[in-house]
Amino acid sequence: MPRIEKIAVVGAGLSGAVIGRELAKAGHEVDVFETRNHIAGNCHTERDAATGVMVHVYGPHIFHTDDKDVWDYVNVFQNFLPYKNRVKTTSSGQVYSLPINLHTINQFFGKVFRPDEARAFIDSCSDKSISDPKTFEDQALRFVGKDLYDAFFKGYTQKQWGCSPAELPASILKRLPVRFNYDDNYFFHKYQGMPEHGYTEMIGRILDHTNITVHLETRFDSGLRKSFDHIFYSGPLDGYFEYEYGRLGYRTLDFERFTYEGDYQGCAVMNYGDVAVPHTRVTEHKHFSPWEDHAGSVCYREFSRACGPDDIPYYPIRLIKEKEQLGQYVRRALQEASVTFVGRLGTYRYLDMDVTIREALDTARLYLSTSAGETPMPAFLHPPLQMP
Repeated sequence: MPRIEKIAVVGAGLSGAVIGRELAKAGHEVDVFETRNHIAGNCHTERDAATGVMVHVYGPHIFHTDDKDVWDYVNVFQNFLPYKNRVKTTSSGQVYSLPINLHTINQFFGKVFRPDEARAFIDSCSDKSISDPKTFEDQALRFVGKDLYDAFFKGYTQKQWGCSPAELPASILKRLPVRFNYDDNYFFHKYQGMPEHGYTEMIGRILDHTNITVHLETRFDSGLRKSFDHIFYSGPLDGYFEYEYGRLGYRTLDFERFTYEGDYQGCAVMNYGDVAVPHTRVTEHKHFSPWEDHAGSVCYREFSRACGPDDIPYYPIRLIKEKEQLGQYVRRALQEASVTFVGRLGTYRYLDMDVTIREALDTARLYLSTSAGETPMPAFLHPPLQMP
């Protein structure tokens, strides 16, 4: 019979909850440590008392995946209802649909192109002198040309990342952001939806197991390490080592919350591409639950800036300076015994929710297989860098 082990999980977000649940099901004793006063991390949702709107407290989280196992997993703990993310953007006093699609192209250029005509036109606008795009700006100019780049990418990206797109790697713009049809669904994935009663209730159900004890407003102290057989750490990688090599770079978000009686903008997300507008977007949260009906509305203006020591880290920067620091932390982590670093913060990678859950399931399953044998659990299931 397998030995019952004491497991520490640091962080009560998606990574910690899923790993904790899978190990608790296998009979292990799991303690989850969370510094905030609530579970669910940045996915935390709560009802606004005045309007009844389900609010995504740390910004909107829209679930989308092609991974049927992950889709089936989350639906065990919460009923997911259909939701399509249809983003709008305001640029130079006009409202357009994103991602750039046939309607956007025709509206922007004052044309009535058919798909093949639009494709040829955009190809004629592209900067073919850029054969090997190195930067975000190169990538955008190469594929969509200067006019669309200036209207939809340049200002928004500058505000989001706090630097010129010419300083960002081309990899940030992962795929061609143009569709030559009228499909304005932001995502391509087969499964898309929102949890009917919010992410916090879903994660609460994941953590609801007799072998799990959740400690809110509790920092995992280094003195506790010897009390556990293994630690799964989803907090900041640099924080685990007390920022020995300095703080890894992140962008953070400030939210300006306001309410409105009625429908403020008619959509869930409105981006603002002009640099003169200081916020990157406005989110109207009742539109994230289209099956509900609310007279009042709760909205957030989002402002992006560099993350300070007391801020919530959102987006890892991963430029040259950060990668050098990251390499130092990865080498330190590889020397740790009985600790596995997981999740967005623990691996210093931007992860969508479905990928976070998939990696958490894989991590738990690997631990259950290695604990029965002699192979030690690695520090990273998915290393943040390929080390030499």
